[in-house]
Amino acid sequence: MDIQYPEIGICGLSCRLCPMYNAQTSSRCAGCKSPGRIAVGCPFITCAVKKKGIEFCWDCPQDSTCEKWRKHREAGKLHDSFKCYQRLEADIAFIRERGAAEFEKDQKTREQILTEMLQYFNDGRSRSYFCIAATVLEIDELKDALTKAAVQSRNLPPKEKAKVMRSILDSVSREKGYSLKLRN
Repeated sequence: MDIQYPEIGICGLSCRLCPMYNAQTSSRCAGCKSPGRIAVGCPFITCAVKKKGIEFCWDCPQDSTCEKWRKHREAGKLHDSFKCYQRLEADIAFIRERGAAEFEKDQKTREQILTEMLQYFNDGRSRSYFCIAATVLEIDELKDALTKAAVQSRNLPPKEKAKVMRSILDSVSREKGYSLKLRN
């Protein structure tokens, strides 16, 4: 099967904004559709890729009646796992309306911003937090936060830089009603 979008999960999650995808360790995940993940599988990989030869659940003729995918999406409205699910429904709608190529462009922009946050503001404990922020905030809000943090944290040590960035992201989150924590 020809995988066109390896960093867009079969169920609609963005691998590019996942803490495991952004890990700098040997346990780094290369994405839901990487050969290693496909070999291990998940219910969506097994059904869509292995059994039906399709790349996404929404490409399946049974997408509107699939109980497994419905439950996954319903759970994603309330809970997260190690990855933020808060925008799952909006992301699926975006892909259906504008296409996977446009979604991938959006996610690459978010990934670039996330990479900058991790490079310049990570205190060694902020990766998951920054991944959530890159998922939840609007791109303009993320860019603005980066600019403000760069100015406000000039010449500060890494721990203090992280505090500045987190403070700015927390402020945007409070103002907009976002949650920058994984929901249990």
